[in-house]
Amino acid sequence: MTRTETENSPTDELSEADVHDVLRNDRRRLTLERLAETGEETVRDLSEHIGAIESGEDPPPRNVRQSVYISLHQTHLPKLDDLGVVDYDDNSKRVSLEGNADRVLAYMRFSGTDEPDAPPYALGIGVLGLLLIALWMLVPGVGLAAPVGCGLLFALLTAYETYMSLSRDE
Repeated sequence: MTRTETENSPTDELSEADVHDVLRNDRRRLTLERLAETGEETVRDLSEHIGAIESGEDPPPRNVRQSVYISLHQTHLPKLDDLGVVDYDDNSKRVSLEGNADRVLAYMRFSGTDEPDAPPYALGIGVLGLLLIALWMLVPGVGLAAPVGCGLLFALLTAYETYMSLSRDE
């Protein structure tokens, strides 16, 4: 069931709908996360890993592992293969990432729930900004120092966040 040359090639751009369809299923997401870590897996190893996560038991119960294996083999891996997200060889039962995986993984990175919604220092920045504004409004003679300070603070933080975002992507 490997992709043929007439189907999507890894260079074909995935539509946003395809990306969302891929990410809609937990087993497909877990498969991609695992392959991003390991590079290549057998379907058996993937089913063992995903079954352990789903059941909370390591090793997972046989019926859970078998259910995961069947759904990966019959549904999820062929779909991901057709979209050029993974290369699935159903003869050797080996799976690896393909060209379109980068786009799906990028969506996963930026929409993941494991990262906080705001950096941990965001509360401190907000309080400091409020103090600068209060200083500007309540203390005579401060003039433009407080608004300029707020602007510089936010410019520096934006530069820092951009730098951190770029270094995470490398």
